[in-house]
Amino acid sequence: MSVTINREQILEAARIGEGTDWEFKSARGGLPGSFWETYSAMANSEGGTIVLGARESDDGTVALDGLSAEFAAKYHKQIWDGLHDRHKVSANLLSSGDIRCELAERGQLLVVRVPRADRRARPVHLGPNPLGNTFRRLHEGDYRCSDAEVRRMLSDAAEETRDARLLEDFTIDDLDARSLLEYRRLFRLVHEGHPWLQLPDAEFLERIGGWRRDRATGKQGPTLAGLLMFGKELAIQDPNAAPGYMVDYREKLDPNTRWTDRIHPDGTWEANLFQFYARVWPKVAHALPVPFRLDGANRRDMTPAHEALREAFVNAIVHADYAAGGGIVVERFADRIVLANPGTLLVSLEQYLRGGVSECRNPNLQKMFAMLGRGERAGSGVDKIKSGWRAQHWRSPQIRTQAQPDRVELRLPLASLLQPATIETLRLRFGDRLDRLEPAAIQALAIAEEEGIVSNRRLQDGSAEHPVEIGRMLQRLVEGGFLASDNKRRWTSYRLSGSESTPGQREASLFELGGIGDSAHSARGSEHMPEESEHKGLDSEHRAEDSEHTAPVLPPDLIAVAAAVAGRKRLDPEQMRRTLLELCRGRFLSADELGRLLGRHPNGLRQRFLSPMVAAGVLRLRHPGASNRPDQAYTTNSVEKPA
Repeated sequence: MSVTINREQILEAARIGEGTDWEFKSARGGLPGSFWETYSAMANSEGGTIVLGARESDDGTVALDGLSAEFAAKYHKQIWDGLHDRHKVSANLLSSGDIRCELAERGQLLVVRVPRADRRARPVHLGPNPLGNTFRRLHEGDYRCSDAEVRRMLSDAAEETRDARLLEDFTIDDLDARSLLEYRRLFRLVHEGHPWLQLPDAEFLERIGGWRRDRATGKQGPTLAGLLMFGKELAIQDPNAAPGYMVDYREKLDPNTRWTDRIHPDGTWEANLFQFYARVWPKVAHALPVPFRLDGANRRDMTPAHEALREAFVNAIVHADYAAGGGIVVERFADRIVLANPGTLLVSLEQYLRGGVSECRNPNLQKMFAMLGRGERAGSGVDKIKSGWRAQHWRSPQIRTQAQPDRVELRLPLASLLQPATIETLRLRFGDRLDRLEPAAIQALAIAEEEGIVSNRRLQDGSAEHPVEIGRMLQRLVEGGFLASDNKRRWTSYRLSGSESTPGQREASLFELGGIGDSAHSARGSEHMPEESEHKGLDSEHRAEDSEHTAPVLPPDLIAVAAAVAGRKRLDPEQMRRTLLELCRGRFLSADELGRLLGRHPNGLRQRFLSPMVAAGVLRLRHPGASNRPDQAYTTNSVEKPA
């Protein structure tokens, strides 16, 4: 469905600057070749808008110069011609209303609205070959997808789902008999008298999607879904199955203990999905309060929140991309539960939040859980999660996506929307003026009080309002003296007014946001999305030692260096390399920490600077040869070569 972009939205976007969903191009020298890269990137991400006839200056502001009517018409035709040329781009996603002209002060703007491509149309690529010619959007830039990313998109687009793949060289002996026996017992409890109960194992598995027979060749064996659900760990991790498979439950209820409990493949159990769910579900369910309720003569322990949590847990399993790295990670903290799985969303983020559409990457796994009464198959799972949390008056679940590596993370806060102590603190600060604010504004102030900062993106998690309306509300709070802005345009965050009153305090806040320094901020670092789960075989003592490592406090002059870079949209690459060397001299800092200090995305820093600097010998890794470790960090070599 086409979405009309009006002049007011263009002006608002120009004021904020480029982001994942807006790109401004001058087009004074002709239709830029990068137009098609951005078209591909937006189509393969969350969609967006390209504006021709505008330019972004070095300070990040956008000038709407405009085009002549002649050039606007010329580019309009060139775009339509390119969209219908398969040697130019693989798919035309646009309808007539997606390209239109808007008047600027000195000419016309050609506005192109690019929708997100359906998973069956992805990857949208340049030319006839998707490898090396597919792009995705990362912050305000386009990046070229790796061959592995492209192959995963092609697999998601295939008619036959990945988990239905017949594993010809595997047998019933590659499945864990105990897991299958326990599943059949639970199936009997849910479906008493069902005719499938009398079938032998292979035929029973075939009915639930765990076994296949190829009529053409006569070969048979478990499907990938069957192996993931019931398989032995070594068989699952075979190169012909899911070599990157990993499951991990981490519980941290005591801040002084690395893990208060942990369940991961340690050789004492067959770490298939059925066993992982059976072992972890009681642990996470225990985090939720259970009121005393009777259903007849029996106590009922399943509340709407439990049903929501179970839905979220099963979703992480059945929507995971088992061809990607990182594994499924479930984390339980005192104030939240976090579920993360490898892969991308198969629907847009907007559609995910709206609910009602079911797109599953592993429908056979979904069927296996649904046959036990676990998990929705009608597209209402997200609604169940949100309503279950709303029934407890908890803060809204927060969905996050990440690229390189692809991961989806769902955070389920275990804290009330408005804590009485928080409201009292706000009332002491702002007095009776608080009572004159709308509920959404009070919620924004409460988040700023409890979490230290609030942003437009953070408020979108629990609001049906358009981001533009949320932005206006935040601006009104700034104008009213309730909030103070850090003025980073699209990435702006806000603190309670008076929280930062001097330049020195501002520099310190930039440092603290990096999760480095005192113990409180170091503990917060665990809240950020893991880039990769920990790999089996790493020495556990070394992991504990490294995880508890607290980077030394940077001296004031280096805090000032980081703050100066964080405030600049564009930076000379050589200056960025010098800044990284200064920050990493004599200390280990991770890509996440450097990204927060410098106001850059950690993956971009890693690709453009950190990895090349390691290859050049000017930086070294804390863990050489283990690039995917979540506690990987960088420091300068004792003898630095020229960057």
